[in-house]
Amino acid sequence: MILRTAIVGMGKMGRIRKAVLDKHPGFQVTHLCDMNLALSEEFPKHHFSAEWQAVLSEPVDAVFICTYNNVSPDIICEALKKGCHVFCEKPPGRNVEDVERIVAAERTAGGQVLKFGFNHRFHYAIMEAKAIVESNRYGRILWARGTYGKAGGLSFEENWRSDRKLAGGGILLDQGIHMLDLMRYFLGEFAEIKSFVENCYWKGTELEDNAFALMKTRDGKVAMVHSSATQWKHKFSLDLFMENGYLCINGILTSTRSYGEESITFAKKQFEDEAYAFGRPREETIYFDRDDSCCLEIQEFHDCITGKKRGVQGNSRDALKVMQLVKRIYDAGKL
Repeated sequence: MILRTAIVGMGKMGRIRKAVLDKHPGFQVTHLCDMNLALSEEFPKHHFSAEWQAVLSEPVDAVFICTYNNVSPDIICEALKKGCHVFCEKPPGRNVEDVERIVAAERTAGGQVLKFGFNHRFHYAIMEAKAIVESNRYGRILWARGTYGKAGGLSFEENWRSDRKLAGGGILLDQGIHMLDLMRYFLGEFAEIKSFVENCYWKGTELEDNAFALMKTRDGKVAMVHSSATQWKHKFSLDLFMENGYLCINGILTSTRSYGEESITFAKKQFEDEAYAFGRPREETIYFDRDDSCCLEIQEFHDCITGKKRGVQGNSRDALKVMQLVKRIYDAGKL
């Protein structure tokens, strides 16, 4: 099945999505949309519009939404109403109310597939970690620690992501949402939350440049998360410590490779009766040199549409639960 496809928003992510879709035999990108009509000169073979409403009036089967957070919920709801399958970048909106509106629209739609771009689940290190955890090789998870930070940059305060009306939240909502999604993915839902949400450096914006959260599930698993725009060296790390061992993911492959190599290190716990170097167990490390996450999640999207797979990852429930988690962290650690 070849799906006539539209992309709304031709910034960085819109271009990344288009490059992947152009290589997929199941999608044919026919319509593009961006407020900057001058971009139409770069895509002369496509129907181009400055208004997303005009795109949805065309005969398209699937819509990829790569816009500001303040408009994506409106586009999602209208696309579902028009009978389109929808793939939307994270975050799914500015706040919980946005996502509740999306869930209501999905409930009254005709069963179309709705997926959000939590692509970190499709990185090879994350998939390897999930397989190790589910194998029960090291027993149940006791606690987890995650750090996701970037350097902010010269135009951080002027960027749309620092505008509450457009973005809804700061670094936690923009980037930390990926780490929170992964914490839910591995540990489940959190019952208790303590947090600090801070402007540590960027004083020209009302939105946070750092968020520190301590979260606990009902069955006692604890997670620590730090989301930062003042991590002057880009960093991604996720540690999962279990009853009989541990695994540590370091680095995440991106287009710029600024987060370094992507690897997973794992080991069985060894006390002094098993190891001479007590506290330094024998580790194995796997390195990954390809990032196919965008290709894999788009393939899943197509498989769910065509009936080859049931149960999309990054669905509306995932979106709502992680946005509720974001809100609770904000509420517990107000600036």
